[in-house]
Amino acid sequence: MEKKEFKAESKRLLDLMINSIYTNKEIFLRELISNASDAIDKIYYKTLKDENLQFNKDDYYINIVSDKENRILKVIDTGIGMTKEELEDNLGTIAKSGSLAFKNENEIKDGYDIIGQFGVGFYAAFMVADTVTVISKALGSEEAYKWESNGADGYTIENCTKDSVGTEIILKIKENTEDENYDEYLEESTLKNIIKKYSDFIRYPIKMFVTKTKLKEGTENEYEEYKEEETINSMVPIWRKNKNELTEEDYNNFYLEKHYGFDNPVKHIHISAEGIIRYNAILFIPERIPFDYYTKEYEKGLGLYSNGVLIMDKCPDLLPDYFSFVKGMVDSEDLSLNISREMLQQDRQLKLIAKNIKNKIKSELLDLLKKDREKYEKFYESFGRQLKYGVYSDFGTNKDVLQDLLMFYSSKEKKLVTLDEYVSRMTEEQKYIYYASGESNERIEKLPQTDLLKDKGFEILYFTDDIDEFAIKMLMSYKDKEFKSVSSGDLGIEEKDNENNKDSKDNANKELFVSMKELLSGKVKDVRESKRLKNHPVCLANDGEISIEMEKILNSMPNNQDIKADKVLEVNANHDIFKVLKDAYENDKDKLKLYTELLYNQALLIEGLPIEDPVEFTNNMCKIMK
Repeated sequence: MEKKEFKAESKRLLDLMINSIYTNKEIFLRELISNASDAIDKIYYKTLKDENLQFNKDDYYINIVSDKENRILKVIDTGIGMTKEELEDNLGTIAKSGSLAFKNENEIKDGYDIIGQFGVGFYAAFMVADTVTVISKALGSEEAYKWESNGADGYTIENCTKDSVGTEIILKIKENTEDENYDEYLEESTLKNIIKKYSDFIRYPIKMFVTKTKLKEGTENEYEEYKEEETINSMVPIWRKNKNELTEEDYNNFYLEKHYGFDNPVKHIHISAEGIIRYNAILFIPERIPFDYYTKEYEKGLGLYSNGVLIMDKCPDLLPDYFSFVKGMVDSEDLSLNISREMLQQDRQLKLIAKNIKNKIKSELLDLLKKDREKYEKFYESFGRQLKYGVYSDFGTNKDVLQDLLMFYSSKEKKLVTLDEYVSRMTEEQKYIYYASGESNERIEKLPQTDLLKDKGFEILYFTDDIDEFAIKMLMSYKDKEFKSVSSGDLGIEEKDNENNKDSKDNANKELFVSMKELLSGKVKDVRESKRLKNHPVCLANDGEISIEMEKILNSMPNNQDIKADKVLEVNANHDIFKVLKDAYENDKDKLKLYTELLYNQALLIEGLPIEDPVEFTNNMCKIMK
C-alpha cells in the first residue's frame, strides 16, 4: 500500500501544530468532538434539501470509547461520513476546511451552524497520539475507507468495511514521558471533565460508558462495579433558553456550576443580541470581592464560546479593566477564529461585542442604582474602588462612562450619595462640589477646615479611599461644577465684612504672620489668617495640585519620591489663642516661637501627619504647663 506524502507546507504546519500552536493538549478532544458534531449537522442540512431523507435526532450521537489496556481512544459519530476523495482532500491538506466548504456550497447562513475547521482541528490529535486512524463511510456510499497516519511523514488510504454511515477516529495514545502524563487521556474522570469543560453544550449527545457501583446481589454490604452508558453533556445551554423560562434560581445555579463565585450574584444580565452580529451572553455582577481581586494572580475575562464550544476560558478583550469584576460568558456564531481556536483575531465583531457588553453593564448598574439602592450599595462596597480606578486610569478616558456610577459619603445625608444627587441639592450661591479627604468619616467629620462650609449649610463629600482624590482630579468637574477640597487655598466663598477698620487690622496682623512664616521656614509655604475656621484655632491648607492627603498616599508607596504638598498654616484670628499670639509677638519672641511650633504640630496631628520631633513637642507642651 502506497504512503502518500503531505505537501511540504503541510508538513511544516503539522510540525507547528503538534509542537507549538496549541498550548493546552486536552483540547484535542474538543476539536474531534466539534468535528463529529459538524458531521451530524451536515446530515441535518441534507435533509432540508432532500425530501427523501429524514432526520431523527435520536439516531445521532457521539461515542467516546477508552481502552486503557491497549492505549486506544476512539471518537465515533453517526454523521455524514467521508468518501475517499473527501478523506484525501480534508485530511491530506492541513488548513483545508471541509466544513467551511460544505457551508459555502450549501449557502448556510442561519439555524444550525457548522463550527468545525476539520482540516486543522483534526490534527490536534497528534499532540497525544502516535498513530491516528480514521474509518469513514459516507452517506449514500456502499464503500468505507481507512485513513491512517503516524504524523508528518505522510498517510495511507485503503478500502475497509464499516456497517453504518459515520466516522470513527482511533487514537493510539503516546507513552508517558518525563514531562507529560498521557495516561490521563485514557482515564474516565479526565475524559468526562474535558467534555464538560469544552463540549458541554454540543447539541448532540456525547455518550460514554462510565463506572458505577451497586450492592452485590445476595449481600448487605458488598459492592461491585459495573459499566453503564451515560450522556456526559447537557446539550442545551442556559443562554439559548427563553428568559421567560428561567428563574432566579436557574441563574444562581449556573453561577455556582461555573465556579464564578461562592456568593449569590447581586444581579444577572441575560443578553440575546440580533443584528450586525449575533451573540448570547449571561453576565453576573458578584456580591463579594474575590480574595485575589487586587493581585497579579486574578484573571479578568468572560468565557467565550462559538456555537456552544468553549474557545477561551477567560477572554480579557471582552471586558474593560474597570468592569473586570463581571463574571460570565459569551456565545457567538459570527466570530472569526484563527487556526488554533485558542486565540481570537482582533476583528471588528469581537470589538463590537465588547462595546455592547460594556454599555449593557453600565446601563444595568444604573438601573440597579435606581431600582434597588440597597443592592447597589452592597455592590459598591465591594467594587466601588475599581470604578474609581477606572476614572483615574488611561488619563481619564473613561470618566464619562463611570461618573454616574460613583458614590461618596455625604456630610448632610449621612450616607452614600451620587454626584448627580449632590449637584441637584446645590444652592445658587454654591460654586463648587466640596470634598474632604481623610482616613475615616469620623476623622473627616472633625476636620477644622469644614467649619465654614458647614456653617453655610454646604454639603461635603467625604473621601476615605486612597484613590478618591486622584480620581476626582482626573474627573475635574461634574455637570459643569468643579470639585474643590475643603483644604484648598481658595474655597470660592465671598465673605461680607462691614468693619471699617478691616484693612488696618489686616496690616497689623500681617507682620505677625510674616514672623511666624520665618519661624517655620522650610516647613510651610505661608502663614495667613483663615477665612474657613470658626471654632478651631489652626489648620493646614494646601496650595497647588498636590493635596496633603495625596502627599500621605504617594509617600506610603514603595517607590517613595518624598513628594510634599505646598502647605499653608492658617490661624483663626477670632479665636482666643490669637490674642495670646499677638501678645507674644509684641512682648516675648521666645514665646512666639514656642506657640508657633506648637500650633504647627497641632495642625500636623489634625491632618494625621507625623510630627518631625516628638520629643521637642512634648517638651514644649511641658513648658506651657509650668
